[in-house]
Amino acid sequence: MAFTLAHLSDPHLPPLPAARLRDLASKRALGYLNWKRNRHKYHRREVLDALVADIRAQAPDHIAVTGDLVNLALEAEFAPSQAWLKGVGEAAHVTVIPGNHDAYVRATSHRATEAWADYLRGDVDAGSGAFPFVRKRGPVALIGVSSAVPTLPLMATGKLGRRQLQALDRVLAQLAAEQTFRVLLVHHPLHSRSRMKRLTDSGPLRALIKQHGVEMVLHGHDHIHSTMWLEGPRGEIPAIGVPSASAVAHRHYPAAAFNLFSIERSDGAWRVEQTVRGIDRDMRVKEIRRVRLS
Repeated sequence: MAFTLAHLSDPHLPPLPAARLRDLASKRALGYLNWKRNRHKYHRREVLDALVADIRAQAPDHIAVTGDLVNLALEAEFAPSQAWLKGVGEAAHVTVIPGNHDAYVRATSHRATEAWADYLRGDVDAGSGAFPFVRKRGPVALIGVSSAVPTLPLMATGKLGRRQLQALDRVLAQLAAEQTFRVLLVHHPLHSRSRMKRLTDSGPLRALIKQHGVEMVLHGHDHIHSTMWLEGPRGEIPAIGVPSASAVAHRHYPAAAFNLFSIERSDGAWRVEQTVRGIDRDMRVKEIRRVRLS
């Protein structure tokens, strides 16, 4: 029987809570101005609620959320984000990793992992906020890493860092010996055309994937539908991104959508079908396409 995994990302939970003047020091000032002038028009709570309702109606076996739940990492944003996660599902059935907006400034960069601790705790708990973590659900092993780091104004880069990459090396080597469908969850895509939005150590991460392999990489950050193919030890590996879960279509950004993956093992090989479901102009969620990945 197939295992179904839903993937959504970048909900950027609206509305943005009221901010005190002292909260808007440094980078937050530009982010707050951008939200007030532009982003509040495109990130809509009714869109996000419709998408989550449709995900729950599809009754997936597990749900993965690849970051950017909040906007400016204001202290007032974390309790609502925790409540939203509970509305998506119980911690045993939902896995989350942080994105760059969840670690927007250094002062609150730790708060996301504290608030969402139950949703990013591995099966072998190495402590709250420890990355990478592994959660095994049915035939699937979800491997969560964090590329969320505070950055300078106008920058949205991510970084895993040497310590996390070394730990990931050990985790992937161990999982390679098991018959599990390995899904790597990372907020930033492994290739970006933008110097200001890239994963700065994507090269070492791609080298680990080439050496040890995974079956699939899921990410967010770019707010678009995307599939790129990475080199693995036994063939190409799909790395798949998804639009913001709260977005209306604007400029070159598509409306909110999520992916649903049907995963099963047959004749000694993994079979995966991707179903893309997105919101239309009438705020109804419908199937956009189906793709056989393997």
